Amino acid sequence: MLNVGDKAPDFALPSATGEKVGLKDFKGKTLVLYFFPKADTPG
Repeated sequence: MLNVGDKAPDFALPSATGEKVGLKDFKGKTLVLYFFPKADTPG
């Protein structure tokens, strides 16, 4: 469980174009994550 102020653990997910993008790729930059359901899936 993370607490306020903890560093986010590194993870990687596919981008909209299928390219694998990891949190470490943005180290030192401001980043906003927006998660949305894939097309034609419930949620």
